[in-house]
Amino acid sequence: MGKYSSSAPAFSGGTININGQNRVNTYKKGNNVVSDYNMSTAEKNIYDYAQKSFADSLKSVNVFDNDTKNNLQAEVNAYAQKGQKLINSTYAPMLESLKNDVASRFGNFDNSVFMDNLNSIESKRAESMNSLAQDILAKQSELVNKELAKRYTYLAFLQDIQNQIDTNALNLINSSRQNGNSGNSYNQATTSYSAPSFDGFTNLATSLVGFLF
Repeated sequence: MGKYSSSAPAFSGGTININGQNRVNTYKKGNNVVSDYNMSTAEKNIYDYAQKSFADSLKSVNVFDNDTKNNLQAEVNAYAQKGQKLINSTYAPMLESLKNDVASRFGNFDNSVFMDNLNSIESKRAESMNSLAQDILAKQSELVNKELAKRYTYLAFLQDIQNQIDTNALNLINSSRQNGNSGNSYNQATTSYSAPSFDGFTNLATSLVGFLF
């Protein structure tokens, strides 16, 4: 028995359709297998927006405009005023109580009792003001870091959108190529087969003639 074989046709390509819309075409171009991914209109708008917004935001991510600076400073001022009000509300009654006590006991403030207690109160208030100043600086750094973190999170979000679309495209392209390879395997299986050789037919015919005659 002889064997007759036929080679499979060239890479026939593959396609992916979603909801009737062609999304991926894979085809042979010269010696290369090329895949084209076709974005839907909505997907392209999202991708273009994310890409443009990322580029626009990246160049100014660490730069605060005047509005941002003013907003941050307003928050710092509000925090400082709240702290100062708390300190004043704590030490003002203490001073008033001291004055009333000394005045009732000595009739004037020109004495060591008043001065000693006054110095003690003022020393504690100075410590509180110094602590408040440190808290204000910390609050300022916190607000700046929060603003930067918000911007970095937004950039990461935009990057994730682009990456997800790229990943989806790559997955569909791989599926398209697998479709094409499956088609080629099928073509190879259906176009390669065995058949009796002509020599086999001749020998069989000769044997039959000898038997009959």
